[in-house]
Amino acid sequence: MDNTTMEALREQLMREDPHFRELVLKHQSFEKRLNELASLHFPTEEEQLEEVVLKKKKLAVKDEIYSRLLEYSKKVKLC
Repeated sequence: MDNTTMEALREQLMREDPHFRELVLKHQSFEKRLNELASLHFPTEEEQLEEVVLKKKKLAVKDEIYSRLLEYSKKVKLC
């Protein structure tokens, strides 16, 4: 699936699927916090741990987003 098609499906799901929209917003909030943590010159142990945990959570959400996109693309092709 090319990027243009994927982006069109993503935009459509953002409009139509509240759970998908929630996943994307969660992914964005993880990204924002990770950027904040990355900008720290001397992060504490807690902040370092938070970064590791957030990276794992962000990846899990990204996988779910991609899975929903693939599932939706198959449904669209069937119609």
